[in-house]
Amino acid sequence: MRRTPHAAAQLLQALQQDHLRRTRRSIERHADPVSTVQPVVDGRVRLNFCGNDYLGLARDPRLAQALAAAAGEWGLGSGASHLVSGHSRAHHALEERLAAFTGREAALLFSTGYMANVGVVSALVNRGELVLQDRLNHASLLDGALLSGARLLRYRHGAVDEAARRLDASDARGRLLATDGVFSMDGDIAPVVALAQIAQRRSAWLLVDDAHGLGVLGEQGGGVLELVGLSAQQVPLLVGTLGKAFGCSGAFVAGDRDLIDCVMQCARSYVYTTALPPALAAAAVTAVDLVATEGWRRNRVAELVARFRSGALREGLPLADSQTPIQPLMLGDPARALAASAQLWDAGFWVTAIRAPTVPRGTERLRVTLSAAHTDAQVDALVTALAEAVRATAVTV
Repeated sequence: MRRTPHAAAQLLQALQQDHLRRTRRSIERHADPVSTVQPVVDGRVRLNFCGNDYLGLARDPRLAQALAAAAGEWGLGSGASHLVSGHSRAHHALEERLAAFTGREAALLFSTGYMANVGVVSALVNRGELVLQDRLNHASLLDGALLSGARLLRYRHGAVDEAARRLDASDARGRLLATDGVFSMDGDIAPVVALAQIAQRRSAWLLVDDAHGLGVLGEQGGGVLELVGLSAQQVPLLVGTLGKAFGCSGAFVAGDRDLIDCVMQCARSYVYTTALPPALAAAAVTAVDLVATEGWRRNRVAELVARFRSGALREGLPLADSQTPIQPLMLGDPARALAASAQLWDAGFWVTAIRAPTVPRGTERLRVTLSAAHTDAQVDALVTALAEAVRATAVTV
């Protein structure tokens, strides 16, 4: 059915009535010049507990200085796609640094994480082949499968036995098994060891999108795969983002040289888009170095996760089972999630209500995220405010 302006208005009205319409808030400035966790919005400081700057690097002055110095050399825009004339020495240096950081032969830069997942999946499988995914995978992995034309099958969240049965039942010549490393809305870690075993036994590629694990997990920041001890041979495709723990922007896929070359040749979201600004790529090299050498940031965010969970459980809050900086409070109703978020906002805390279609209906939640830039006192204050908001909305909504 063709959508008209009237139909658009009806759609917006329906979203509003179902408590599913999304809005944006604009940060005016940051109260703390070197931290993302105290933005000023509507003239007032809020404590940001919904961003993804897990290590507190996004406003690190060393990254800003690296960006400014590189902009003096390279200017701003890259001017073309990578395969035309937009690929610079700065891009190449970042790809080499990311390959070394992840312990792989090669890496390929993408402008966003969404473009990386869409590009990698659609480059490696085609019609008549199979993509098997966890039901709670990020939308970009699912969209990549749909764009590829391959058959998309999904298994229940974390259900390794079901994934194995679905692979066994397929006679497709090409099979790709894809999973988030850390699930972005739940904060739990995928059963990657078991998934790697079934992928190897059934001659399927395994892709792990570790956007929320890289930099944060593992002694060296190698993410979920370092945490559980999986090698590049066991996980041929690793997707990561630079916009979360690394405090920058952009994304990449890493793997063996031939496989990455295939992605470069065939990923439409790589071939047909302007390259990332070279100055940003140069700054990202500094970010990778900081993530690798400043392990105290990982230790600090882990301490805050433990502190938050201890306080939240003491208050009887409905926490999900997560040991990562993503800490969802399951409220189960969109109106209640919105009301709790609004009460927190009025109290000075920025915690977003997550609703369908981002999460399944009936699992609406507040998604709390922690950063190494938070203080103990800020986390304790959040726990108190959350307890008040959860109790108030249980009565009034």
